[in-house]
Amino acid sequence: MSADPPARAGASGSGLMLECAGVWKVFGDGASDLLAERAGAVTLEDLHTRGLIGAVRDASLRVREGEIFVIMGLSGSGKSTLVRCMSRLIEPSAGRILFDGEDLLGMPEKKLIELRRHEMGMVFQHFALLPHLNVLGNVAFPLEVQGMARREREGRAMEVIELVGLSGRERYYPRELSGGQQQRVGIARSLAVEPRIWFLDEPFSALDPLIRREMQDEFMRLQSMLRKTIVFITHDFDEAIRLADRIAIMKDGAIIQIGTPEELVTHPADDYVADFTREIPRAKVLSVRAVMGEPVESWAGEVRAKEKVQEVAAAVARGRAPFAVLDESGAVVGSLTREDIFRVLVGLETRA
Repeated sequence: MSADPPARAGASGSGLMLECAGVWKVFGDGASDLLAERAGAVTLEDLHTRGLIGAVRDASLRVREGEIFVIMGLSGSGKSTLVRCMSRLIEPSAGRILFDGEDLLGMPEKKLIELRRHEMGMVFQHFALLPHLNVLGNVAFPLEVQGMARREREGRAMEVIELVGLSGRERYYPRELSGGQQQRVGIARSLAVEPRIWFLDEPFSALDPLIRREMQDEFMRLQSMLRKTIVFITHDFDEAIRLADRIAIMKDGAIIQIGTPEELVTHPADDYVADFTREIPRAKVLSVRAVMGEPVESWAGEVRAKEKVQEVAAAVARGRAPFAVLDESGAVVGSLTREDIFRVLVGLETRA
């Protein structure tokens, strides 16, 4: 299913910042004619018959203000093409893209350039640092492009260099930095313009596993402070469930399902999504609310309904009595026992 449900209020923000509606990107001669002829109702067979490549097919989604929206899929699924359509780095073949309610596809080029310079931040897999500039110069570069005075732009650059943990290295050149440090420079450069929306296309996939984990930690630290609206591309489901508020899974250019990590694991739309999530430990994804039982009169401790089972498993497993489950207001809404924990760990996600 390609359509996202209407935006609703939540912890990650209630406002709608970005919307894609029926977005297509088809490569090949005659793509526009085919889309017009079929009024957008184009199948994979139609594309193959005409010798066309449907990189993005009828994609619809909504990104809420302040959330981390992850788009994932295997190589060639269309995720990177879609995120480039969102900023019009690639021109869509059809559909609508709204940023803060304004249609990007009808926006004049000059205004679009200004929007990219001031409202959008972008980080890609390959760091694309300028080798002749040091860290300070690289981070300040987009502000220089904006025409900001040197003293002001370097002051702002130093602020974000400190924010990403690179203080003391501002005079280093890219060749003198590790891969993780280079990626921090890329992140700092994109944050220097104080973007309202942040596009990250597999920013950590080129890093070694340990550094990748450290960068994910750093990313979450930054997000806890900045509360940016983020579209994050990855092919790694472990990374997705660690970072995402919601996830869109793509296949052959189409969005198959959109949901929270818990929704994708517990209610996959089809076999493809089920295969994608099959090896994910349920304790990492399932919330306490999803596996709790009815409230009890006495308990050994308290856990929050929104916490993941993995986060509370050790404490509850050591307890001789159930734990009370509290909602966001502190009210008791259920109970959690050692047996509940064990059911999740062996793959039985609900009470018998």
